[in-house]
Amino acid sequence: MYTLHIANKNYSSWSLRPWLVLSAFEIPFAEQLHPFPEKGAWEAYRSFSPSGKVPCLQDGDRVIWDSLAIIEYLAEHHPHVWPSDKTARAWARSAAAEMHSGFQTLRNNCGMSCGVRIALHNISPALQKDIDRIDELWSQGLQKFGGPFLAGENFSAVDAFFAPVVFRAQTYQLPLGKAASEYLQTMLALPAMKTWYEAALIETWREPAHEKEVFDAGKLVADLRN
Repeated sequence: MYTLHIANKNYSSWSLRPWLVLSAFEIPFAEQLHPFPEKGAWEAYRSFSPSGKVPCLQDGDRVIWDSLAIIEYLAEHHPHVWPSDKTARAWARSAAAEMHSGFQTLRNNCGMSCGVRIALHNISPALQKDIDRIDELWSQGLQKFGGPFLAGENFSAVDAFFAPVVFRAQTYQLPLGKAASEYLQTMLALPAMKTWYEAALIETWREPAHEKEVFDAGKLVADLRN
């Protein structure tokens, strides 16, 4: 059975992606949660992850790190992880790769914190550009493949790659068009997403760097965490 090493569900956007694939597809795995330490994360995580980062997947004596590598590894053993249609699969992989390597302003300005609601101080042109591209991508996938998920009728890995953006959009009330907003609600209603979110709310860890990043972005509207 797989073992997936992750960090705090409230903060860890990278951990969410493979966790969601494993959970949504009901692929058996053991979860090992390692709360972000206040300092020395690299040293602490090196005990199980070559990169000193999460997520990290163990499959017997194999160790796979980085969320994209993990999901591609899972797809080799579970073909339904990506869409079966070749055109949809090509689009899904391209969109997932763009998410994996891009949207730096969104990442920097809107750190993931599932359990809070923030009114942004402002939306810079660079952040608006990222939001517009997210809206465009989501709307394109929904229109091209018929929804309700990005590459068609069924949840797939591309949805997992954008799952952290779904939580960010909820936290920071990001302005999205009608199609993208409907997709947001579809994702929030996904049972595995609800399971992650509910677990994030009851976490008691507060890591100062993540907290500062979130609260520097705007005014606190609500803190729904325990």
